[in-house]
Amino acid sequence: MSEPRPVQLCVMLQCFKRLQQQPACRRTLSALGSLYGARKPYNTVIDVTWGDIHRAGVKPLSFVRQVLAACLDPTLVNSDKLPADARQRAQRLLGGCVGGSVGSYTATAGISEIVHRISEFITRRDGGVPSHPENIYISPGSQWALTNILKILVNSKSSPQTAVLTPLPCHSTTSLSITSLGAVAIPYNLSEEQGWALQMEELHRALEFAKGVYNPVALYVINPGNPSGHVQSRKSMQDVIRFVSEKRLFLLADEVYQDFVYGEHEFVSYKRVLAEMGPPFADTVELASFHSVSKGFTGEGGLRCGYVELVNVDPAVMKYIYKMFSMDTCAPVLGQLALDLMLNPPQPGDPSYPLYNVETRNIKTAVANNVKRASEVVNGLPGFCCQPVQGGAFAFPRLYLPPKAIQKAKEMGMQPDTFYCLRLLEETGVFASPGCEYGLKEGTYHVRFCILTPEDTMEELLGRLTSFHTQFMKDFS
Repeated sequence: MSEPRPVQLCVMLQCFKRLQQQPACRRTLSALGSLYGARKPYNTVIDVTWGDIHRAGVKPLSFVRQVLAACLDPTLVNSDKLPADARQRAQRLLGGCVGGSVGSYTATAGISEIVHRISEFITRRDGGVPSHPENIYISPGSQWALTNILKILVNSKSSPQTAVLTPLPCHSTTSLSITSLGAVAIPYNLSEEQGWALQMEELHRALEFAKGVYNPVALYVINPGNPSGHVQSRKSMQDVIRFVSEKRLFLLADEVYQDFVYGEHEFVSYKRVLAEMGPPFADTVELASFHSVSKGFTGEGGLRCGYVELVNVDPAVMKYIYKMFSMDTCAPVLGQLALDLMLNPPQPGDPSYPLYNVETRNIKTAVANNVKRASEVVNGLPGFCCQPVQGGAFAFPRLYLPPKAIQKAKEMGMQPDTFYCLRLLEETGVFASPGCEYGLKEGTYHVRFCILTPEDTMEELLGRLTSFHTQFMKDFS
């Protein structure tokens, strides 16, 4: 084994910057000062806190980068350095840009041709259910679009206070958006014992809790789940649609991980289920569905682009949505082009298809193997239990910590799973997220780590985790 060297300071500073955003961690980071410049038994930090496949080491898709390169440098359109279909696609995309340049602004909703192709993609995905371009807005990421829709729904001056029902666990960005707009997030608990399934009893409980105190206006669902990894069944989605219809709630469907569904499970959009239920639901339930270029096989998170499709929204409200989206002029143009490439990839017979097929199949295979290996290893460790990962980007195992570890964490002024993750980072260089970041039932502890990594990275991660966890449990038994 090679002599260990100091961990790269830039990576550690990045890790600490994220940790410092957590109030509990700010009080305790001084205790971990040994990380800076100290010798560690590892050479690299494995950061699995993000659902970012490029950050994790997965290579960008060649076709996407070739087309974007030709759009940035149009001289490549007439060059034989790129496949013919990549050059043709670049020429077609540039034809939709004002002045034939990616440096021009676009319409508020996005490049018209791309908006129409998004509509065509949705229709194909949903088995022929019509999608209308005028109901689609391209945005600088799905979270940006969600926040703008929330701005329409939330009245910060209303009494009682506006509320949105949100799942627990749930990534914190949405909850922060809700509270920053002057509303309140009302949690409904997903059932871990049932694989993080959404239970109707919990929705009714959450709504009853809000009754008379808040004014619930919307229900937010994540499918596939983040961080839960659960994929909803058609029946579950039908029950949710009946619930929002009866309670007159706007349905916000975060569907950004729809490309990543594993095993025998399948992704079905809320738009499709709603349409298949027929009247009165299909004609009256208000729905916003979100997707992103960041979370599919394309993985181009740095290009900042996504879309929202709106269903059954009143035309008068659509005018306000148009004004809201107009405030930032348009989504980044390169992101819009990448979105088009994600939804309309090379087809059999195209020159780029063989390589594209190999690259995407390799990603699918690696992720499927990671899901299997993570489940096997984590569930084989004492004090760990991981529900099946059906979809999405993360494993979210539960930690059953010894009382001594819980007591030690309390003495240090932090949550027990935060204490565990900090020790994991310090001793092994594995940077995972503590479950307390996502809101959990009192007395339960979890760890979240990304599974969209190369297989060798996952094996290294699981090896480090196994060694650390075994020793940790001994130390605090």
